[in-house]
Amino acid sequence: MALSRLSSRSTTLLQPLATAAFPTSLRRRHISTDTTPITVETSLPFTTHLVEPPSRAVETSSEELLSFFRDMALMRRMEIAADSLYKAKLIRGFCHLYDGQEAVAIGMEAAITRRDAIITSYRDHCTFLGRGGGLFEAFSELMGRTTGCSKGKGGSMHFYKKDASFYGGHGIVGAQAPLGCGLAFAQKYSKEEAVTFTLYGDGAANQGQLFEALNIAALWDLPAVLVCENNHYGMGTAEWRSAKSPAYFKRGDYVPGLKVDGMDALAVKQACKFAKEYALKNGPIILEMDTYRYHGHSMSDPGSTYRTRDEISGVRQVRDPIDRVRKLIISHDIATEKELKDMEKEVRKDVDAAVAQAKESPIPKPSELFTNIYVKGFGSESFGADRKELRKCRHTKIISSLSTEQTQA
Repeated sequence: MALSRLSSRSTTLLQPLATAAFPTSLRRRHISTDTTPITVETSLPFTTHLVEPPSRAVETSSEELLSFFRDMALMRRMEIAADSLYKAKLIRGFCHLYDGQEAVAIGMEAAITRRDAIITSYRDHCTFLGRGGGLFEAFSELMGRTTGCSKGKGGSMHFYKKDASFYGGHGIVGAQAPLGCGLAFAQKYSKEEAVTFTLYGDGAANQGQLFEALNIAALWDLPAVLVCENNHYGMGTAEWRSAKSPAYFKRGDYVPGLKVDGMDALAVKQACKFAKEYALKNGPIILEMDTYRYHGHSMSDPGSTYRTRDEISGVRQVRDPIDRVRKLIISHDIATEKELKDMEKEVRKDVDAAVAQAKESPIPKPSELFTNIYVKGFGSESFGADRKELRKCRHTKIISSLSTEQTQA
């Protein structure tokens, strides 16, 4: 059955829509991949600091909304699978999940290109997928296998994809902020006409290194977009207990800022597009994404001792980013509820297949402990206490011999 003409504007973003409202014949037709522009108004207005807000009217299409839905469903399912793998002790060490915050990763990617760089904290699995990473590489890395995106040596907190300008997750709170500003410096120095998005949480927003990096980025007008993913809890500490001023988009003082509904993928897209254009012309800008995580801070945190279960379920019912896109898709007659459920079933199969494949992958050999530490071909000079005796050595040779001894032992 041919699709009815798409409406040019959505006014039902948060209103539930019954599947029964559509005739049976409509539910059987093919899902639309129409690229006809659709204009949707963001769920909430943007709040600004020292800058005029972007328009609330966001242009999208059937194709984009369906990709938003599938990609966010994939991210959600991946994190649920990671939860199970951690509990089965197939994922060891730290593991921080992103479910609930998917709209930030999806909306940001929709506004930028792979030439633009992203650097983030340890909550990095979905950012990796957004940059074009695969499920197999993600699960392999989580389980410490050689086929992982960091060859099984980074684990949950250190995903990496240089060919897509993703410079990794970082385990030290706030440490990615000066690195991100350094990437922006390199972009400006090389005249790349690209920007760097540096993501950090509200828990890192009080870090001194963040303000130091922001200061020099502002002095040099670097193309840096600093994104505070405010999920309202730094580990188990509520924002109001740790920040005298929780208006993180104003924290830059002399640097403009924008507060965004981080559970609305289209609002994130509009804000990131605006921020990129601003940063290329004027220098750094701060985006505060008002978002929420459903899991605890990490897998060792049940997430229910410092907040109520009613609070979590309340956010799921009213602000869930996937459900918001689901309602948009149905209201614009792009797909039916059944078709979207079928899509979610396919996503589950893809995740299950990737997990099974990753489980069969090998773990790194013991000798890999000594690789990727020093740059090959560079040696070092070691002086004695009297500065007269000089010894030259090659790190790669020393490491190779240590590796052989370890293997033989």
